[in-house]
Amino acid sequence: MIVADVKNWGRGVGGNLAGFRSLLVAGVVAVAGLSACTAGTPEEGSLEGSNASADAAATQAGLINPENWPLQSSVFERDAEIEDKISALLARMTLEEKVGQVIQADISAVTPEDVRDYSLGSILNGGNSAPEGDVRIEAQAWLKLADKFWEASTDTSDGGLGIPAMWGTDAVHGHNNVVGATIFPHNVGLGATNNPALLYEIGKVTAKEMLITGVDWTFAPTIAISRDDRWGRSYESYSENPQIVASYAAELVSGIQGAVNTDEFLGRDHMIATVKHFVGDGGTVDGKDQGDNQFTEAELRDLQAAGYPVAIQSGVQVVMASFNTFHGRRLHGHKELLTDVLVGRMGFDGFVVGDWNGHGQVAGCSNVSCAQSFNAGVDMFMAPDSWKELYANTLAQVKSGEISAERLDQAVSRILRVKLRSGLFEAGLPSSRAHAGKWEVLGSAEHRAVARQAVRESLVLLKNNDATLPLAPASHVLVAGDGANDIAKQAGGWTLSWQGTGNDNDDFPNGQTIFDGIRETVEDAGGQATLSIDGSYTTKPDVAVIVFGEDPYAEFQGDVPHVDFGSEEPLRLLKKLQSEGIKTVAVFLSGRPMWVNPEINASDAFVAAWLPGSEGGGIADVLIGNSDGSARHDFKGRLSFSWGKEAEGLAPNVGDEDYDPLFAFGYGLTYADPEPLGLLSEETGSKTGGLQSKLSLIVAGEANPNWVMVLADRAGEFPIIGATAQSPDAHLKTATVDYLAQEDSRTFSWADEARLELKSNHGPQDYSTEAGSDLGIQLTYQVISAGNGATSIGVSCGEGCDASLDLTDAIQAASGEGWRTSNIKLKCFADADFANLTSAFYLKSESGLEIQITAVELAQDVGSDQPCSL
Repeated sequence: MIVADVKNWGRGVGGNLAGFRSLLVAGVVAVAGLSACTAGTPEEGSLEGSNASADAAATQAGLINPENWPLQSSVFERDAEIEDKISALLARMTLEEKVGQVIQADISAVTPEDVRDYSLGSILNGGNSAPEGDVRIEAQAWLKLADKFWEASTDTSDGGLGIPAMWGTDAVHGHNNVVGATIFPHNVGLGATNNPALLYEIGKVTAKEMLITGVDWTFAPTIAISRDDRWGRSYESYSENPQIVASYAAELVSGIQGAVNTDEFLGRDHMIATVKHFVGDGGTVDGKDQGDNQFTEAELRDLQAAGYPVAIQSGVQVVMASFNTFHGRRLHGHKELLTDVLVGRMGFDGFVVGDWNGHGQVAGCSNVSCAQSFNAGVDMFMAPDSWKELYANTLAQVKSGEISAERLDQAVSRILRVKLRSGLFEAGLPSSRAHAGKWEVLGSAEHRAVARQAVRESLVLLKNNDATLPLAPASHVLVAGDGANDIAKQAGGWTLSWQGTGNDNDDFPNGQTIFDGIRETVEDAGGQATLSIDGSYTTKPDVAVIVFGEDPYAEFQGDVPHVDFGSEEPLRLLKKLQSEGIKTVAVFLSGRPMWVNPEINASDAFVAAWLPGSEGGGIADVLIGNSDGSARHDFKGRLSFSWGKEAEGLAPNVGDEDYDPLFAFGYGLTYADPEPLGLLSEETGSKTGGLQSKLSLIVAGEANPNWVMVLADRAGEFPIIGATAQSPDAHLKTATVDYLAQEDSRTFSWADEARLELKSNHGPQDYSTEAGSDLGIQLTYQVISAGNGATSIGVSCGEGCDASLDLTDAIQAASGEGWRTSNIKLKCFADADFANLTSAFYLKSESGLEIQITAVELAQDVGSDQPCSL
């Protein structure tokens, strides 16, 4: 295996890596074990020659020529015993049982009895699903529920075959759905370690912790190659460099599943892995999640798909189809890629699973009917809440011949083959398996040590003027910033909840904050560590460590128009402490490189810590030295993503023409690097301001981090945490729902008088400038049922300060009319004090109102003639 040494690549700020592109592509081919004669630059590839024009035109239509893709054989020799079992099962299965095997339902929308009655092949828990609907439930509840689903799926009392169902989950940085599990750094940080062997250990630990809770299958690793840092899933990518991603894919797959074609493969210590998302999700236009990839076919192959040949040769059992389109064609319906390339050319010998209702986005399809996707090569529908109708329609399509019996048998065979290879038929009740219920191993010291190593090795030192680091262990260290004592913030999205929001330190009983790691280290050496989020102090410290960065997000909710960090408080804090003669060390938490030039300038040392997970002590390991001034651990992290000079637009990628980053791919200082960093330009170039725009109040069903949605009734109020919530007296309930994408909206249902309110997280907010313009509240919603009571909309500005409008007639008129976007001028709320806004929006109603809301924004195009109503 060829693994590039990136340690010294691009060492200078804005370094020139001319000629890297050919090395990169040749390296990927070598890693994949493919013939070097198939290699070429993304511009050349196998599209050169007399048919290049025709192939280019076909690409623009979203077509693929499979013969342009390297050919590799399957890593497996078919096991005759397994093949005989598949044949025997197919011969005995009813048509209904076969269709059941190709359906996967979410545990929030399916019962064990449903799994038995419909012979479902799989269940999953989405990012906001958990036993009893509680994402913070004790770990033991997962194993109990796994037993129930296993017993139901293997029940033969009705005459069925009792084929065991698989349970899949997004364990993307450890067993991140479960309280007490070890939470590893997200992939963006792991990419900076340049340590593929560490990925193998992370895979092993993740598999063991999942097996403790009875889960069979992880939807990981993500092997996307992110080429635009504005993408909300950038932190799920290891690198912009396909060579790094390819080397990591092999190791993590082997860690999860065991080494292919050995006795450990899918043995007692291992489980089923998935590589995702096939293919091109990291290369969409403007970094839009689920957007359009307009790469050439050669670039799709050589850049975006680089990790797949290696993962397949490592024996990965499942590939997940991608949400994105390729030149306008949805991947969930792209037969040339899913069947002709993935299976026919790459030698994939597992099964293809869809993503969350992704089949419903294929042209001519819906969430409940999509023969096109199945015929294109999706073997198992991920149909979380649409499974029952999809089952009925798929069954009808097989009976009508729209889906052939041969294609159904092919898909079922693939699923059965994976189940048989993994030993699922013989595994027995989840609670009876080798690792089940070993709660002392979940988040154990041994496992956390692996995560702590990953944190240490992922840290990238961007600046260390005047040898500010390492810190003397016996000094007085002030630890400040909103990330200093917040495991949820350092863990990011996909942590207990889908977005990683609503968590506090008590939800991580085995975790450690960054402050606690620093305090433990300096106090052991006789020093002092003081936590002060706002940076205030009574005794002047020797040094200040300020921890700040992005708030948690996941998927499309993390899409941004630019990468200007733009948060005022951290910069104010850094400048204040520097002005008081205190050395400042910035620890920046983020899922991507961002434009933070002012923050770098206001820091004596600046560390990119990414999203380190539950082991905050790993940061103290590197920042704090020995008493003699030497380092306990040096910085090993090197940028696996180029750090751009500009906040607006597409960031540079290594290998681009005119490559001119601020910090080049491979950059990262060590304690032996004395070169100081001069002042950086603070001209952002951004036209839209900081990321947390004041104009976005609710986006994709989630509140702007400056605000929190609460449900209030006469008994009090309750903040919305997770997928479901209700007011204290249950007068108002909410649940996530799909509109344009997965869980991008919320349903609010009134049983009695109550109100939905968007309240400030940080004291009164000043919106006086916005209120003096023609801005207005823009609501994107649909009314399911208007009820019979009065409904009003309003804003609040503290006790006794309120302004509202009656919407009863407008709500009645909108009932049953589908989704709409309406505006109300802020000037309509003339009685409000917008300089002291405590609630930016509330909706008050009585019994019977049911409304779905996806967005609330302050719109700039609301004219003065807009009426004061929806």
